[in-house]
Amino acid sequence: MKLSRSWFFYVAFLAVASSTAVPAYGQSSGSNARFQIGSSNTVTADPLVPRPNQRPCIVPLFSNLQFEDFSIKDYQFTPPADCPGPWKAVVFTADFSVTAGQQFDRTAIVDLGFVNLYFGTTPEPRRSLAPTWHVERDVTDYSALFENSQTGHVILGNVVNSTFNGIISGNAALEFYPSDQGNSALNRRTPDAVLPLTQPDGQGGVNEPAFLVHATDQLATSLILPRNVERAFLDVITQSQIGDEFWYSCVPNDVANQLQSCGNTAFREAEISIDGQPAGVAPVYPWIYTGGIDPFLWEPIPGVQTLNFVPYRVDLTPFAGVLSNGQPHTVAVSVFNADNFFSATATLLLFLDRDAQQITGEVTENTIGANPVPVVNENLQTDSSGNISGTVTVSSSRAFTVAGFVNTSRGRVDTIVRQDVNFNNSQNFTVNATTFVQDVTQKTTLNSSTTTRSGAVDFSTTETFEYPLTLNIAFQVAADGSTTQQTTASQKFKVDVREPFFASSVSNKVDSTDTLNFSASGVFTGGTGQKSSQDYNFANSRGQSYNCTLRAENRALTSASEGCTEQIRFK
Repeated sequence: MKLSRSWFFYVAFLAVASSTAVPAYGQSSGSNARFQIGSSNTVTADPLVPRPNQRPCIVPLFSNLQFEDFSIKDYQFTPPADCPGPWKAVVFTADFSVTAGQQFDRTAIVDLGFVNLYFGTTPEPRRSLAPTWHVERDVTDYSALFENSQTGHVILGNVVNSTFNGIISGNAALEFYPSDQGNSALNRRTPDAVLPLTQPDGQGGVNEPAFLVHATDQLATSLILPRNVERAFLDVITQSQIGDEFWYSCVPNDVANQLQSCGNTAFREAEISIDGQPAGVAPVYPWIYTGGIDPFLWEPIPGVQTLNFVPYRVDLTPFAGVLSNGQPHTVAVSVFNADNFFSATATLLLFLDRDAQQITGEVTENTIGANPVPVVNENLQTDSSGNISGTVTVSSSRAFTVAGFVNTSRGRVDTIVRQDVNFNNSQNFTVNATTFVQDVTQKTTLNSSTTTRSGAVDFSTTETFEYPLTLNIAFQVAADGSTTQQTTASQKFKVDVREPFFASSVSNKVDSTDTLNFSASGVFTGGTGQKSSQDYNFANSRGQSYNCTLRAENRALTSASEGCTEQIRFK
């Protein structure tokens, strides 16, 4: 008889959430105040968004909103009269809190005109821990969105009852930093149009975010765009939910039952299309939420980007000439192998030729292919007692080129996007009457180069993304019937950018370990050996840098390096 782990990722929350946690000594958000040694309050090493050295105009979006149900909260935005655009920088900021008690992690979204400004999840409280947290996002590229008054929405569904009694509250604002008087040329060029992809809800409204239950579902929008688009990009976030929440632990359908796991393999990838033709790829980051696997792993340091997802930007510039032809075009996002389900949001960013009313052009090469072709290998052995051991792997590797040109007011401009997208997931299993071991080793890498050619001048940018994840989970039954669940997790987000006269590098890594202990009757008796750390390192060739290391033990912050109190200088 094999040990069942069908409740594996969920019962830990129900047991742990009702336990007594280490009390939080400091619960301030912001910069230096968040690093309180001895505190269990949620804390990250992520840097604050760099700001210009001047006073901003602050526009509140919402204040003291409470989230106790699944209703969508509306707010009204009006551009700052004292700080007209163009702006040197625009920063979204938000502060949230959840009352002490018991509550699941929840998804939080803030949009404006259905353009996503923030997407993340919430920490979980304990009986004596009421987490507070602060998030920021540089939304300067969305400046065109802020030129007009419009309605925004806050989506943060939450259940509050006699069992789940944690009430979430939040405030948010936009900070507008004025351009240099008389020298607006010092401001960076931002997109001229910012347009959301939207999914109808079937009742005359819009699903925000979109719901991609299966691989055939799409977040698709038909648009008639300006006739002078010279560059185009799509910011994409695909968040795994429900049956897909732990997609990196899924296995092929033919062994899903015997391994007591989710199906469709452990490979997921976002596919971008224009008018039904493949147009780009967005890798899916393996975010782990604060209730995931073992909640103690993420207290006080959550997983990489858990509170604040970073969108992946897809370069659609080779299609600019086609998008400018005055005809309706459908831009769509789907998730390959989605198995219930993904939440998705996408924003189209357009740069226009301000000296031309009509641009012409075409796609000259597109080798993406309709879908990836993952390779699956199963090497599992089952003995006469039904005990299982062995390995399941899935990998995907493809290289493609998308090229196109536009005839602009400055002449012909060619854009060539080349990408290598590689994915590998290997899982080792040991399943018997007293043991369930699942070891996951996964890595996503994406190498991208974009070459822009205007006349005899070439300009090239290369980007390398790496999303490694290792997850080692061992559930053991002792001779006396007591059980332990030991988990060790390591996540990383690494991006390197190289272009003429500029280079930058970001590395964000979280390591966590913990053991949950249960009596023979299944009563949670405590966690042991909890340790976690986060290392965030950033540097670029302009002299900006940031290095922060956090360490925690027994679910309390034990150290924060000196660099954590530094702020990145605005350039």
